[in-house]
Amino acid sequence: MKVRFNYADRKLNFTPKSVLKKLVQNIFSLEKIKVDCVDYIFCSDEYLLEINRTALNHDYYTDIITFPLHDKGMPVQAEIYVSLDRVRDNASMHNEIFKKELARVIAHGALHLCGYKDKSKADIALMRQKELSYIQNI
Repeated sequence: MKVRFNYADRKLNFTPKSVLKKLVQNIFSLEKIKVDCVDYIFCSDEYLLEINRTALNHDYYTDIITFPLHDKGMPVQAEIYVSLDRVRDNASMHNEIFKKELARVIAHGALHLCGYKDKSKADIALMRQKELSYIQNI
C-alpha cells in the first residue's frame, strides 16, 4: 500500500509525516480496504477552490476533496487534495492544534474511500465518530 504526500503550492512543514502515513494505512487495514496508491496533495485555499469550481462546479472553499480513480471492486487508487490554509483556519476556529486537525482531515479523506459519506446528519455523525476514533492517539 502506497501513501504518498505531494505538494501543489503549499508544503507540509512538520514531522513526522510517517505518523500520518501510518494513520492512513491503519484506517484501510482496519476497514479491510485493499489499496494500491493514495496520493495526498497539499495546497492552498485558492488552488483547491479552483479544483472545486472546475471539477465539482462548487464555488466555495473546502478543506479536502477526494477523487477515487479506481474501478469498483479494484484496489483503491485516489488523489486527495488538502487545503493547508483551510485546515489551519479550521484548527484555529475550533481551538484545535494544527497537527490534530490535519490528522482528522487526512482520516476524513481515507474514510470517504472506505465508503463513508457525509451528506446526512447520520452520515456526518458516523464520519466524525470514525475520524475521532482513528486520530485519538495522534
